[in-house]
Amino acid sequence: MGEPKGLLKFGDQPLILRIAGLLEPLVSAVTVVGSSECYADLGLAVIEDAGFGITDGKGQSAGPLLGIASALISTRTEWNVILACDLPYLTAEWLDWLLSRAVASSCQIVMPCNAGGLEPLAAVYRRECAQPIIGALRRELHKVSDALEQFRIEFLAEGEWAHIDPTGRVLYNMNAPEDYQEARRWLEGRQP
Repeated sequence: MGEPKGLLKFGDQPLILRIAGLLEPLVSAVTVVGSSECYADLGLAVIEDAGFGITDGKGQSAGPLLGIASALISTRTEWNVILACDLPYLTAEWLDWLLSRAVASSCQIVMPCNAGGLEPLAAVYRRECAQPIIGALRRELHKVSDALEQFRIEFLAEGEWAHIDPTGRVLYNMNAPEDYQEARRWLEGRQP
């Protein structure tokens, strides 16, 4: 993309601020896991990946699983929404629905799944998942789905939220410039 996806302009603000704005009325705090150099000027709380001395074996960060563990190890709340910063189609209504499902769940993770597979970066995790995830990383499990096999997960099928996402886009992310342009056209079509 040429710059961090969360900083891409979406409407009149960076995408990460749009997502934070959707979450803020629903949660006690919003925190970004990422580079403080990138996100500090946005007025959001930022924590760096904790690292835990873990890499992917090639000296690189262990990826999304490390970000999830970093968020969970630093939180004080039982339930924690973990969201990727490149989800332009998220809505407050969908997030509220997801959170209500989590609060009612006896599982450790509440995770949507759709035709594209599991959505671990649009899910809700209990804080207690932190140490087992760190343990999985130390055992060199870097794939999110492998590391999460040890948890009680409530999977939410796409049909369960179709009433609030009739276009089926809420969990589409942006992986290429074309995805970004499509999301911007979608937003422009929704604005008065």
